[in-house]
Amino acid sequence: IVKSVGNKSGNKIFIIQATDRKMDFEDIARTKDLDFDELLTEIEGIVNAGTKLDISYYLKEFMDEDKIEDIYLYFKEDAESDSLEEAVKELGPDFTEEEIRLVRARFMSEMGN
Repeated sequence: IVKSVGNKSGNKIFIIQATDRKMDFEDIARTKDLDFDELLTEIEGIVNAGTKLDISYYLKEFMDEDKIEDIYLYFKEDAESDSLEEAVKELGPDFTEEEIRLVRARFMSEMGN
């Protein structure tokens, strides 16, 4: 058990340092032998624990600016909670769950901390 706890902690430290260096998310995931969904879960955990992560560099590179803004405004103005299910339902089929999770993590990092 201690080994896996240490590994999880090591992943978090590596992810924080990698995002500080603006490393590509696919490279981060590959380096830590995670799939993209697992990486997103780690990022959400880091942000929810109160650590600021600047992932805007990644969003700007891989997402349309209007989509980012629409999702961000949803969480800022319309959302009653940070529920992913509600956001997916409310925002509709033009947005993927992955896009919503990424922007939600950025929002939580900026506004929640």
